[in-house]
Amino acid sequence: MSEQLPVINLMGPTASGKTALACELYERGGFELISVDSALVYKDMDIGTAKPTKDEQALFPHHLIDIISPLEVYSAAQFVDDACVLIDDIHQRGKTPILVGGTMLYFKALLEGLSTNLPGADATVRAEIEAKAEQEGWEAVYAELCAVDVLAGEKFKVSDRQRIIRALEVYKLTGQPITKLQAEQPKNVPYRYTFHNHALLPDRLELHKRIEKRLEIMWKIGFLNEVEDLIKKYDLNENLPSMRAVGYRQVLEFLYNGDRSLKKIQEMEDKALFATRQLAKRQYTWLRSLQESHNFQTYLTIKQAQEDLRNCYG
Repeated sequence: MSEQLPVINLMGPTASGKTALACELYERGGFELISVDSALVYKDMDIGTAKPTKDEQALFPHHLIDIISPLEVYSAAQFVDDACVLIDDIHQRGKTPILVGGTMLYFKALLEGLSTNLPGADATVRAEIEAKAEQEGWEAVYAELCAVDVLAGEKFKVSDRQRIIRALEVYKLTGQPITKLQAEQPKNVPYRYTFHNHALLPDRLELHKRIEKRLEIMWKIGFLNEVEDLIKKYDLNENLPSMRAVGYRQVLEFLYNGDRSLKKIQEMEDKALFATRQLAKRQYTWLRSLQESHNFQTYLTIKQAQEDLRNCYG
């Protein structure tokens, strides 16, 4: 068997400082950066995603940024396919790939592989499920899922709308529970790589301060205007994956509501802050789960991470 090639995974919740760390490593030479972020794939979504600026990208090029429009869908399976091609290309150039981001589902898919042969998304089936939710409420849709897939019902909550849609979609397309299919199907694990996993896990209170500061800057530099421009350019709606990104969902709701009063602006900003904190909480949970199955180096502070990464990759 040929020697397994190294892949550096640099993970962390939003606003933890992982991108700056990756760029510092990149400067030492011998590395290329691959973005692991489900929001950075979208063109024209720059401020609300904290996307590296054009100047920053010129200095620190990232693969898998600005690859699709906000109207398109990008899945974990597509990410794994794209990332593996890039990883192989980078190794052929004699360099080491650094995967940096906060979309833990993508990292999990890369580390553990994906169940194969599950049906792809079906727009008609999804539309039927969403129509039922609109007419009868999500509780009714959740009850339907519980009736056909008890295990999924135990794993999901009523608020897990996308997971409920996917589980019901698979059942309607195959006649079998998604949990049964996932348990039975083999995993497609890219064994040819050796993953070196590093995670920034800052103190929650410190992270909340960073999140609040980042959002304050986003509002000042024109996040609201960015979403207004997106609405003019694209036929957007709240069900698009791009518009389910934290911040964008809250701004879109505010703009479509039509009330531009200071009170409503403050409500929008508060909702975006809360949603971002909830995202960070979910990212912590994902990371803790991944740590149970994979070797990790974790850091409480950026300084700790810098020192260790210098020692590891000099």
